[in-house]
Amino acid sequence: MATVYLNGEYTSADHAKVSVFDRGFLFGDGVYEVIPVYEGRCFELEGHLGRLQRSLEGVRITNPQTNAEWSAIIQTLIDQNGGGDQSVYLQVTRGVAPRDHLFPANTTPSVFVMSNPMQLIPDAFKLQGIKCITLPDIRWQRCDIKAITLLANSLLKQQAHEQGAQEALLIKDGHLTEGAASNAYIVKNDVIYTPPKSSELLPGITRDVVLSLAKRAGIELHQQLITEAELHDADEIWISSSTREVLPVTVLDDHPVASGQPGPVWQALIALYQQLKQEQNLG
Repeated sequence: MATVYLNGEYTSADHAKVSVFDRGFLFGDGVYEVIPVYEGRCFELEGHLGRLQRSLEGVRITNPQTNAEWSAIIQTLIDQNGGGDQSVYLQVTRGVAPRDHLFPANTTPSVFVMSNPMQLIPDAFKLQGIKCITLPDIRWQRCDIKAITLLANSLLKQQAHEQGAQEALLIKDGHLTEGAASNAYIVKNDVIYTPPKSSELLPGITRDVVLSLAKRAGIELHQQLITEAELHDADEIWISSSTREVLPVTVLDDHPVASGQPGPVWQALIALYQQLKQEQNLG
């Protein structure tokens, strides 16, 4: 049984228990991060901890750890669970209190961290791309906060799954926001476009990596609104997330995207992404 970290202690996952009065259980009152680990080392940890801090500030929970303390907790857990390639899940809730919609005073945040073996990205997704559908964006208005209240996202992902798709690309007021569990991009005439950061989408850490790599490679990239019509007319479509890296979308709403094959700009970008992983873990 894997080791987890819960409120100051490392323990077996089957022994970890939280109170039924924890506000994470009663209200979904908390935030989280998912951090990829390659060869026993976190990838882009500083970015993830920075976003965690912003999410905590967004819901007015005091960060219970310093970045150094988070780093030590996470690395200890990775080591205790065998190193290698893992996915770390970190969650902070407001803590235990009598059920009341108002924020309780002087509660101690609940902290839970677990790591699991990284799920391999199927080779077919890289070689052939994935299928997506478009759906209305039904989520709340603070998607920039990585909150644990993910029911709307789950409903959207489930609808995509039931239609044989791997992701749902979300449309709000006629524009692309992001995927149900990913950031989104299009390519037109060798130029990358992605929606700008706002309260309508999560500021993805992998998204920041994509922007940095494109700049390094001299690939033109614009952060701007993307209409639904532009999405359907794209030469390439991608999604990105911490555990799925950057994947090409080759079928959208049962129609091929351009040639129906992963495009050349994605091929160039994903090669740079793999190079960066090596640099961070072998450098």
